[in-house]
Amino acid sequence: MADRPDRKPRKPHTAQVVRIERLTPHMQRVVLGGDGLAGFSADTCTDHYVKLLFPSGGATYPEPFDLERVRAEFPREQWPVTRTYTVRHWDPEHRELTLDFVLHGDAGLAGPWAARAQPGETVRFLGPGGAYAPDPAADWHLLVGDESALPAIARSLEALPHGARAHAFIEVSGPEEEQKIDSDVDVAWLHRGDRPIGEALVEAVRGLDFPAGRVHAFVHGEAHFVKQLRRLLRMERGVAREDLSISGYWRLGHNEDGWQASKREWNARIEAEQEGTGTAA
Repeated sequence: MADRPDRKPRKPHTAQVVRIERLTPHMQRVVLGGDGLAGFSADTCTDHYVKLLFPSGGATYPEPFDLERVRAEFPREQWPVTRTYTVRHWDPEHRELTLDFVLHGDAGLAGPWAARAQPGETVRFLGPGGAYAPDPAADWHLLVGDESALPAIARSLEALPHGARAHAFIEVSGPEEEQKIDSDVDVAWLHRGDRPIGEALVEAVRGLDFPAGRVHAFVHGEAHFVKQLRRLLRMERGVAREDLSISGYWRLGHNEDGWQASKREWNARIEAEQEGTGTAA
């Protein structure tokens, strides 16, 4: 949506594709760099994200690129389309930003772009945003997610000090989608196969023997299983709201535009149900 009049205009960053790497059959890594990243920083949150800007409706935008000018002069259907991706790694010394993309064939917008991206290609994006980092004061950590949350979970695990107590559950389609994570935490890789997305994650968390002490939890991925785990953690396990980073990164059957348009209402209805003041979708 357009910026509200009282908000400071957001200035996009401009970068170039430096290199690409196929990590697994369905995960593509794209590394961005260039002088346009001189003002970029992503070193406070392990769930930092950026919003990539893709031209829409066959539009060609004037140079130098100015997002506010585009939104003022172009019809709304030709405004850039945004797609949100977690910062897998930020190297300030070399000014390199690493993003990992889940590939679904020709479906979607960002995945197909990442699959065919070539070095030298220009990329524009907003950000970073972010709100979570593992709390060093917590007694233990719980990290749960599907492929969409894998980059944030991996970055969080790598940020934990050696010996930190943590349980990590990551659901992927099969063993070929597992990745190496530079952490001493023993990740539980759950292979989905033909099961519904997130079903194995809900089972795993429900069956976990929760350690004593305060947990700091990060739970993200497809909205329906996140909804189930929100209830489990908040209502059944009594995890405090401030100790829980939980949100649907995406929703089955919706693209990002549709999901973002309905996400606030979805979350509000779930909160109402789980606080006993209404019913959820």
